[in-house]
Amino acid sequence: MAEKEVRLDKWLWAARFYKTRSIAKAMIESGKVHYNNQRAKVSKIVEVGAMLKLRQGNEEKEIKIIALSDQRRGAPEAQLLYQETESSVKKREEIAWARKIIPFQCPILIVAQTKKSGEIY
Repeated sequence: MAEKEVRLDKWLWAARFYKTRSIAKAMIESGKVHYNNQRAKVSKIVEVGAMLKLRQGNEEKEIKIIALSDQRRGAPEAQLLYQETESSVKKREEIAWARKIIPFQCPILIVAQTKKSGEIY
């Protein structure tokens, strides 16, 4: 993992947050990626120790950049490029737990009418 200049879109792709560089570029341009609490540009040069906040679907992650790489490697090696903050992990676990509980708290009301009676069940 060379210590050289790496663009933000290329680093996100190498760290396996997004499957392609074009998806990484689209996410950055749409404002779903923040670099040191500021909206980032695709060509931003990343630095070791910088903080990233990114959204992936319903999940929001806060990560610290530990190493730089512009080559996409296997997942175990890609995880060595960053470290997710404790608060981010805790928040994601709470949201995942809440998502599991919601169906039990809000049962789905089944509404159906018959042709004869027009009753609702």
